[in-house]
Formats: sequence, C-alpha cells, structure tokens
Amino acid sequence: AAGGDSQRSIPPPLVRSLHGDAMETAETEQQPAAESRSHNLSGHVGFDSLPDQLVSKSVSQGFGFNILCVGETGIGKSTLMNTLFNTMFESDEATHHEPGVRLKSHSYCLKETNVDLKLTIINTVGFGDQVNKEESYKPVVDYIDTQFESYLQEEMKIRRSLHDFHDTRIHACLYFIVPTGHCLKSLDLVTMKKLDSKVNIIPIVAKADTISKSELHKFKIKIMSELVSNGVQIYQFPTDDEAVAEINSTMNAHLPFAVVGSMEEAKVGNKMVKARQYPWGIVQVENENHCDFVKLREMLIRVNMEDLREQTHTRHYELYRRCKLEEMGFKDTDPDSKPFSLQETYEAKRNEFMSELQKKEEEMRQMFVARVKETEMDLKEKEKELHDQFDQLKKTHQEEKKKLEEKRRELEEEMNAFNQRRMAAQTLQGHSFQATGQQPFKKDKDRKN
Repeated sequence: AAGGDSQRSIPPPLVRSLHGDAMETAETEQQPAAESRSHNLSGHVGFDSLPDQLVSKSVSQGFGFNILCVGETGIGKSTLMNTLFNTMFESDEATHHEPGVRLKSHSYCLKETNVDLKLTIINTVGFGDQVNKEESYKPVVDYIDTQFESYLQEEMKIRRSLHDFHDTRIHACLYFIVPTGHCLKSLDLVTMKKLDSKVNIIPIVAKADTISKSELHKFKIKIMSELVSNGVQIYQFPTDDEAVAEINSTMNAHLPFAVVGSMEEAKVGNKMVKARQYPWGIVQVENENHCDFVKLREMLIRVNMEDLREQTHTRHYELYRRCKLEEMGFKDTDPDSKPFSLQETYEAKRNEFMSELQKKEEEMRQMFVARVKETEMDLKEKEKELHDQFDQLKKTHQEEKKKLEEKRRELEEEMNAFNQRRMAAQTLQGHSFQATGQQPFKKDKDRKN
C-alpha cells in the first residue's frame, strides 16, 4: 500500500520521463560511442591559447634530460659532454684498473635564456677494461632497469607526486665506438643488443680525427651493416612530423655520427673556434667538413630532445611496465576475452600468495619440529654420555678412596709399631743409664773406705 501511494504521488508524465531516461541510458551503454561532429564557432572563445598555456607551464616547471654515455675508458666521453653543453662538467681522472664496471651519475642545473634544464650525465666507469668482458653489459642494464623500477614504484603509490618526482630514466644513450676502421667489437654488439629495447641508442664514432675520411666512410657503412645483420635497433630520428621530417630523414642517413670534442680554442682566420690543434693542422669541432659534431648537437638537443623523452616514456618504459605487470599476473583481458578486473586479479594473487605462505609456514613448522626432535635426541645421547662418564668417575673415585683408606690404615699401623719400638728403645736406654750411674758411685764409696 505504501508503495502504491508513493507511485501515485508522482505525476504520470514524470514517471514516463524517468523510465524513458533509464531506457535511453541503457541503450547508450550498449551502443558504441558516436563520432564527434564538427561545429563552427560564431565568435572567439579562447581555447586557442592552450598551446601557450602548455608552453608557459612547461617553462615554469623546467625540463629534465638524462644522457647515458657508454664507452671504453679514455675514449672522450667527458670531453664530448663538455663540448655539447658548452661548459666544464666535473670529471674524475680516468683509470684502466677498475675491477668491474660501475655507473657514476652527476646532475646539473643549466639555464639558457628563461628555460631551466636539469641535466643528468651517467658515465660507465671501467667499461671494457677487464680481461673477461662477457658480463660488462650487466651493470648498465641493471642501472636502466633500476631507474624504470623507481618510476614504476612512484607511479603505483596511492599518494604519488609525479610532477615533482626526479625522473632518472635514461632518455638517450650515446654509444661511443672506437675508430678501429675495421668492424664493431663483439662487446659493442652484445651491449647494444641488450640495450636496444630499454633505451634510445645513438651510436657515435669517437675521436673521428684519428681516421682518414675514406676509412671513416667505409667504417660507418660497416657499422650500420653489422647492426642491421645482428638485429640491433638504434634510435631513428622521427619523420612523422612535417616540420622536421626532411632534416631527420637526412640525418638518419649520416648515422653513426663521427664526432670530435674539445673545449680548447684556436684562432682560425679572424675568429676563435673550438678545435684540436695538431702539428699538421687544426681540426675544427663545429666545422661539418671536419666531423659530425654539429649534426649530433642539432639532432640530440635542438630538434629531437622532446622526442627522446617521449620515446623513453611511451616505448621503453611502457614495455618494462607491461612486462612487470604481466609477471605479477595482471592482464588487460582474461582468457575468455572479458574485461580484466584488477580487484579479482588482486584477490587471486593474494589468495595464491597466502596459500604459498601457509605452505611455507607448514614446511617451516615441520622442519622446526624435526630439528627439535633431532636436537632432543642429541641432548639425550649427550646426557646419557654424561651420566656414564659420571658413573665411571664416581666408581674411579670410590676405588681411589678405598686405596687411600687402605694406605692410611697401613701408615697408622706402621706409625703405631714405630712408636712402640721407640718407647721400648727409650725404656731400655733409661735402664742402661741408671745402671751406668750406680757403678761409679760404688767405686768412690769403696775408695773412701
């Protein structure tokens, strides 16, 4: 009755409207989303300022860029970084006596006009200096994975702050190749193959002034041929943006870049330029006829820095994240192609973990009980041994005590016999003294008479 009264209290048109809205909502949920329709604005609204807003916000927040330099000791990694950013970064003296490969990072805050850049340079110390180089790549791979894991842990927090989180993921890997003029070393191929799915690799031929132009050209062709034949995927400058498609396409054909780095200046004509001076002439760092340093700087910093950051997040980090979540049992769809439920997966993994935990607890309990029994048996055996030793010692003590009693009795008997003999001797000696004393007295008495 109450239900009927409440139904009658609503006007019929309103009831029909509510039911109609519910039906329309259900139909909308079942049907796919309709395509968006274009409309012309009759006047200025103002959302065309969004790009300016994004630029202003990005500039105020600043940018971060992380470069990994992989190469043998003394190949010119620090010098090239100084030349690229036109400043002197701190660097330690290179040594060839490192027991293993370790990665050392330095962060710097740079400012150019009104743009702030937090630059982190990671250097591979001792890379290629060991006799056994089979595992030289592992510290590099582990470092990259550690940075991915750090970002993933921050991303999965309930209270996360990614906007001010120091992102240490590697955006670009400059791989320094020794200018042998022949072919890539096996260490280079193995390392780049291990890294190509984790980081944007840009191969460069270091100290390009130590090899002739003809040899350098053949060497670059040989390098690219070996990379392709071994399935090593290096970073390709993007050509999908019309603004940079032409220059990036041209620069992709110049890979690997043959570079020379130097902070020293030499006078060429009427101006001072960065150069390396030799007895036979001057190699200008920023002269494209001498090396590819300008090309590297253009592609790495001035044209594709943001794409390198984006590729790190959307490609390499997403691959690491997906693999990690799949290892944990998370998937987008279940075997029946139904939508994936995070809660159900969590409950399933939790139940699986709890069952494994209970199983391990039971195994540990049984192991503990077995250990306790073994310990008890050992203690009982040792207790029995101690009792046997005590009985043996007690028996030995009693025997020794009995022997001592017998010796004490014998000694007492000997002492009594000795005392008796002494007393007899003393008595006999006393009688002899008395007899001896009476004879002189009788002689004197007879003499007087």
